[in-house]
Amino acid sequence: MAGEIPPAQPPPAGPDPAPDPDRHPYLLMWRWRRNPLRRPSDRLRAWISLGLVLAVLVAAPAAMFGVGDSAYRHYRSTAAHEERTRDHRPAVLTHDAPRHPEPGSDEAKESRYPVPVRFTGPDGVSRTGTTEVEPGLPADSTVLVWVDDEGRITEPPLTTDQIRSRTMGWAILAFLGVVITGLAAHAATGLVLHRRNLAQWDAAWANTAPRWSRLP
Repeated sequence: MAGEIPPAQPPPAGPDPAPDPDRHPYLLMWRWRRNPLRRPSDRLRAWISLGLVLAVLVAAPAAMFGVGDSAYRHYRSTAAHEERTRDHRPAVLTHDAPRHPEPGSDEAKESRYPVPVRFTGPDGVSRTGTTEVEPGLPADSTVLVWVDDEGRITEPPLTTDQIRSRTMGWAILAFLGVVITGLAAHAATGLVLHRRNLAQWDAAWANTAPRWSRLP
């Protein structure tokens, strides 16, 4: 119908008609170069991208070292507390340990089975608990267990390797968290600017379309 404004149409689907960036390296920086096709949003997006890159380059190492240092102090303090409150004590098996299906194999040497044991706590009171022992140990065998200050069987204090690996794990997570946050911020701003461009395209088309749709 004459006078009706047709809806704006997006560019046709297909391969990008832009020249190959390898043949024209200046196209990689097209948002920074003055040209008639560059929109204000393109320049804004370029500045936002640059700001995010600089922010990630500064924040990622800082977060990695900061979180790593905090994690190291935490685990080192935890290890020191465990060393003060835990000690090795002899314990006696109250039952035979299960036998491994393949005695003498490499798997049997690394396997451990939970077995009830009896031991004396820090308060001098006889206690019972469960610990993992080698397969095939008979009842009344003596093993060493780690006991905390409350008389419970527990894990040994953190070792230097465990402290180092956990610290590195938190440091890497902090680094990746900053990088992922930067990428997410870049994607979000790109989406917002893209929608803004589409809205401007619709507004421009609404002003231009009547000139193309008038009947002669």
